[in-house]
Amino acid sequence: MSIDTGSNCTFVPDTVYTDAGVAGAGTLLSFIITNFLSLLLSAVIILLGLRKSTSAPLLRKLLLSFSDQQIITGIGIQSIGLAKMKTMVPYHFFIIWLLSLLSTATNMATLLALVNDFKRDWVLRWLRQFFMFINTLLSVLSSIFILQSVMKNLEPRLPIGCVWEVADRGTPSNAGLSIAGTIAVIAGNVIVFILSTWYLHNRTNPRWLKSVQVVGLIMLTAMGIGATVRVVMVSQAFGTVPQGVNLVGPSESSWSYGQLLPLLLLVLPGISMLEVVRGETRTPPSKVDDEQGDQVGLLSDTELQGMTYQPNPLWGKR
Repeated sequence: MSIDTGSNCTFVPDTVYTDAGVAGAGTLLSFIITNFLSLLLSAVIILLGLRKSTSAPLLRKLLLSFSDQQIITGIGIQSIGLAKMKTMVPYHFFIIWLLSLLSTATNMATLLALVNDFKRDWVLRWLRQFFMFINTLLSVLSSIFILQSVMKNLEPRLPIGCVWEVADRGTPSNAGLSIAGTIAVIAGNVIVFILSTWYLHNRTNPRWLKSVQVVGLIMLTAMGIGATVRVVMVSQAFGTVPQGVNLVGPSESSWSYGQLLPLLLLVLPGISMLEVVRGETRTPPSKVDDEQGDQVGLLSDTELQGMTYQPNPLWGKR
């Protein structure tokens, strides 16, 4: 973990301890692999939907499992970063921020591909809405800390929480792109949350829905690739640590049970998939997409809405 300065923002330590819990090879790989698999599964499901060839129930279950795992771990690691802001240096906090972007990309891609599944089950829909809100809130808070640290040119060996206490050291000449990118991420998080909320709760299925899925998936893939490249470049586990951090302690590229565990958890969705294939667990096909494609010209708007959207029984009405 990072050196505890006792919330003293005037003393700059010479070194910073490594923190494999948030920047270790296993932790980074688990986020990267989950994001890659989720984007791939989302692309396949959306493509099959365009061709109206199959509702892909097995792929949907696998994607939902990866997405649930990623959004929970994403919220967890952001909570750890904010809870340790008085001891965690900007280097580790920045890696957590990048991992949160991977989590967001995974969650949004899943929403694009499985939106009809969520609409059909009000419990899943509102659970997804809750996790989306918590993830967006934490991501925006983390982005504000990152933005402040760049604008104030925070000493890299001071805790990230010191951004509100230390004096401005002057914005470096090459910080313009970082500031613009961070502001764009903050605005993007808010805009995406608003649009995804509308997308999740919209009772109609407009004909341009497939176009939104394709364009959105392309943008999320670019976001996932960008965050992956960046986290690989700046992490001790795979790349080069930024100058001035001076990490000491066990290397974050070293493997241990704590680093292997996140990767082992990736096997769980595969086990669930195997149970479905063997018939031990039933997964109904997504008739929503198939019926919508075959009968959209035969059903009235009211009939189609009733088939694709289950209102919240606590306050929703058909």
